[in-house]
Amino acid sequence: MSSDWSGSSELGPLWLRSAASVAAAPEGRRAAFLDRDGTLNEAVPDPESGLPESPLRVADVRLLPGAAAALKALAAAGYVLVCVSNQPAAAKGKVSIEQLLAIHERLLALLSQEGVELRASLLCVHHPQGTLAGFAGDCACRKPLPGMLIEAAGALGIELADSWMLGDTDADVGAGRAAGCSTALIEYPQSAHKRLGEAHPDVLAADIGVAVAQLLDRSSP
Repeated sequence: MSSDWSGSSELGPLWLRSAASVAAAPEGRRAAFLDRDGTLNEAVPDPESGLPESPLRVADVRLLPGAAAALKALAAAGYVLVCVSNQPAAAKGKVSIEQLLAIHERLLALLSQEGVELRASLLCVHHPQGTLAGFAGDCACRKPLPGMLIEAAGALGIELADSWMLGDTDADVGAGRAAGCSTALIEYPQSAHKRLGEAHPDVLAADIGVAVAQLLDRSSP
């Protein structure tokens, strides 16, 4: 694991924080909690199931159109940008933990090239049916549980009731609602198999750009 990452796979999510987040955080900030695959970057076909899932190679990481612009708009409106993502590929033995983190760091690099910096990234690397010791079994951080959002809120001075969770699956909406956030569900076509129509988000949108426009309209004075 890169020295820039912190946390223990056996105790909770892995963390990567920006330099700004390491400083003492004022209380009461609002955040935009962001899912990753299907929200910020394209999903790719899984080599086993053929279903669109997380990239398993650094070369396959590609930003979705409009994602960087949407995040800039959120940051300009005063939202702290925090990625919270289920990433069980290492738990399932598909990639090493080092490769999994390198894939995420590639996403951050692409966003940085567009002038976007996330305050923090939290990755849940567990899976109930995992095969890798230390990564297998139930946890408190895997969405739809709210563990990552609650942990980030405590560390970064975030007011959950003023924050939003944006993602493309029912699990994202479930985590946001359980944490007390407003929620936006993005109807990314490739992840339709992860939406059952029972999530009841506050905002339903075709992509992150539309979701952010609606979010900002709702949160404006």
